[in-house]
Amino acid sequence: MRALLLLAALCGCIFASVWPLQMQCYHCEETLLNNDCSAAKFIVNCTANIQDACQKEVMVGTHGVSYRKACASYTTCLIASAGYQPFCSPGRVGSVCISCCNTPLCNGPRPPRISKAHTCTPLSLMLLLALTVTMATLSAILL
Repeated sequence: MRALLLLAALCGCIFASVWPLQMQCYHCEETLLNNDCSAAKFIVNCTANIQDACQKEVMVGTHGVSYRKACASYTTCLIASAGYQPFCSPGRVGSVCISCCNTPLCNGPRPPRISKAHTCTPLSLMLLLALTVTMATLSAILL
């Protein structure tokens, strides 16, 4: 049994090193704001073991906001991002902001923000349950 577990662990290590998971990112060149190239047709497979991150550039020009998205080396992306930091002023014409991330499709659309006013907390769920039980009890008494 021990030998079988050892063999399974060894095979797992070999498969993980020979066939690494391939990063996927959105890829496009200078797309204007009305299309931030976050549709499925812009998804590409990055080069395994080389491009381990996604990069997103947001550029504000006189004609609006444009995007550039691509696969990248995480280290190279961080260097580029730091180099453009003095030029990153969101909303200002001439601004160029570069961001780097290292999870699949992380340079795509931002997920919608959930307002705290609309989230259910355990306390609000308990109050809702208590109100429901009270209403059911009153309804049964009155009928």
